Amino acid sequence: MAAEDYQDRFEDIDWDDLQRSGFDSLTVQSGGYLVSMGILAVLLAYDYFLAQGPTITTPFQWDVSQLDWLLIATLVTVGFYAVYPLYDNPRMTRRYWREFSKNRAAVISGVFLTLIFGLGLVGPMFVSKPELNVLAQYQPPVFFSVPESTVGSCMGPVVDGMCQGTWQYPLGTTGQGKGIMKSVVYGMRVSLEVGLITPLIIILIGTAVGTIAAYSGGLMDELLMRYVDIQLTFPTFFLYLLLLYLYGGTLFLLIVIFGLTSWGSTARLVRSEALQRREEEYIQAAQSAGASEFWVIRKHLVPNVSNTVITNASLLIPSLILFEAAFSFLGLGDPTIPSWGQVIAAGRSDIDTAWWISTIPGVFLFTTVLALNFVGDALRDALDPRSED
Repeated sequence: MAAEDYQDRFEDIDWDDLQRSGFDSLTVQSGGYLVSMGILAVLLAYDYFLAQGPTITTPFQWDVSQLDWLLIATLVTVGFYAVYPLYDNPRMTRRYWREFSKNRAAVISGVFLTLIFGLGLVGPMFVSKPELNVLAQYQPPVFFSVPESTVGSCMGPVVDGMCQGTWQYPLGTTGQGKGIMKSVVYGMRVSLEVGLITPLIIILIGTAVGTIAAYSGGLMDELLMRYVDIQLTFPTFFLYLLLLYLYGGTLFLLIVIFGLTSWGSTARLVRSEALQRREEEYIQAAQSAGASEFWVIRKHLVPNVSNTVITNASLLIPSLILFEAAFSFLGLGDPTIPSWGQVIAAGRSDIDTAWWISTIPGVFLFTTVLALNFVGDALRDALDPRSED
């Protein structure tokens, strides 16, 4: 019997049977993701209803906040839907790496960002928040010195009337005596949260709206795109100010507000890409064979616009990190969480006598945003299907 007789022809596929989602049809990716999110849900319920005191006490003490839970869920999502596909398709991964590695600046930037975000992820678990210490105000960074009269009480050696920096405060302190090293580490965590959670919210909503509008067309497309037009003109900043006045400034509020109101441009971009994909032969063949709209969108449209989505996300991240830093600099951020913008603002009036307060976190902010831009440009080139193999 011919080999092709053992295989179903496309037109013979029972789409009704194939689309009965049941657990038997779950892939390793989706099944693992559902199990992981279920475990997270159980742990979250335990934390909120049963745990007394810190959520984790061994080997370190960590009281997991609602923003931390959201970050963990985001990392799980990124792991299963961004990292796992690379592992599952090594040939495509090698192609992406070959194109990405052509940009040496992007490779160096990727290593730098891995260190920054890795330290931001685990650092706050082992490093306590910077604390007020008036006696330790204006301590210089290690290997630097300032006149002894500048500091409150010199924590390092005094040589010829100059207070020397000490390893107790390797990057110096602010005018309130808070260690800048600790503030920088917590600022890395803030940038990680803003740079991962907010784009994920934007991408999820924007991709859903864009693909549904493109595939449905007609009235549905018109209604969704008109709503997007309205949203793009909506003053999100003033909405945030209003909620800031009513409930106080929190990082969770900033992330949620900008995540839920900033997906309009992403939806337009996805819709434009999906409109082109909708006319492809494989889409029309699936429609003719009886595949449902949800099946076509989930199995064909979304995977084929994913490169555009990933590229857009990589370019969103630096902008969002800058937004958060700007809000913190203006005093509109979360006053309980140290961030780079907050530390920069703390040293702006002391730039002539204590340059390190604003300069050091400013350098971290600048280099992080610059590295993200390098990586974003390289990703755009690597994911471009027109690039040469």
